[in-house]
Amino acid sequence: MPEYPEALDHMLAAWNERDPQQVRAHLERALAPGVSFIDPSIETNGIDEFEANVHDVQQKLPGADYARTTAVDSHHGLYRYGWSIRQGGELILPGFDVTEVAESGKVIRVLGFFGTLDQL
Repeated sequence: MPEYPEALDHMLAAWNERDPQQVRAHLERALAPGVSFIDPSIETNGIDEFEANVHDVQQKLPGADYARTTAVDSHHGLYRYGWSIRQGGELILPGFDVTEVAESGKVIRVLGFFGTLDQL
């Protein structure tokens, strides 16, 4: 059994969801209403903006696969993990997130970074 909130799996599932109508269902299970998402390319606030970003990225990278590439490390409601985006088996972008989860188990903040720490 994972040592992290189920919300992290639902958030990842939203990025991989091929049915646009089901993306929101995953996000509703994963995110607090006021969630903030910040990475080098965008800053969103709230589930609606988060969802719009998912659809935009999926449109730009059709058929891409999003995966967690490391174990999940945590302390004090913060979770960090590596991820990758692959398209046609080719690595498009590696990165890592630091995600904050409320006591409710829902994600309240995602801070995304592109690249890996060893690339710095």
